[in-house]
Amino acid sequence: MLRPFVLHRPRTAEEACALLARLGEDAAPYAGGTELLLLMKLGLLRPRHLVDVKRVAGFDDIADGVRLSIGAGVTHRTVERSAAVQARCPLMASVARHVGNVRVRNVGTVGGNLAFADPHSDLATLFLALDASVELVSPRGRRELTLAEFVRGPWETARAADELLTSVRLTPWPASTAAAFVKFGVHERPTLGIAVALRLDGSGTGRARVVDARIAIGCVNPCPARAPGAEARLSGVALAELEDVAGEAAALAAASADTADDLYGSADYKREMVAVFVRRALRAAAARARGVAPVAGFPHTIVA
Repeated sequence: MLRPFVLHRPRTAEEACALLARLGEDAAPYAGGTELLLLMKLGLLRPRHLVDVKRVAGFDDIADGVRLSIGAGVTHRTVERSAAVQARCPLMASVARHVGNVRVRNVGTVGGNLAFADPHSDLATLFLALDASVELVSPRGRRELTLAEFVRGPWETARAADELLTSVRLTPWPASTAAAFVKFGVHERPTLGIAVALRLDGSGTGRARVVDARIAIGCVNPCPARAPGAEARLSGVALAELEDVAGEAAALAAASADTADDLYGSADYKREMVAVFVRRALRAAAARARGVAPVAGFPHTIVA
């Protein structure tokens, strides 16, 4: 049962930030509310004021320029169906299609998902692999942070109490990039998420080499994290030889994972799962580079 609260509906980001600054710890920003309202019902959060940002101008926009900008109030369903997203970053649309269920996607927002800093966020893992950044606004002005700077730990971000996340921005990688997102989970909440992006030198499928690699691991770490050792091992590898080094790169990724025992499994089990699914993600990305549609091939697994 929800405790009584006051709902504020500002029309501008400046009004919203002023409310957050004035109300302090008694207030919380409210967008889709899929996670916030659940915690309020459980009594884990008890804000006396909610600042509804859904009507703030520009928060529901998707801007297609040099960088692709996704407003904080854009829903997962809108990302899934956006022609601009499908054209500039089709993997993002595919990942959004598998967030929760259609009811969650119709209400939940990109900004709310990232600002909540749930370690199990699909989009945070993907955005980390794609070098995305977030823009924040406050009475002091605007600032931009990389996703790694913004998400500090489980349910912890760099957002100040009087700041709002306004948008997520990323520069889509070149057409020669092969990318994949693989997640595993028996229920809607994923147990593991792996995002892989491989930028190839464009010399043709038969001779292409990896010139830049990104591997992001989600769910098993306190927050989504890159695997720099595995990324370095893939640099310079020929696409035709990727299968030969996938196991070594996967082992390096697993060794870098900061796992812990919990209800989802033991730390050792999670590290082994990281190794298995990094290999699967690399195979999926390599298949895409060759023009072949990857398949999951494993129960409770989604390949986007």
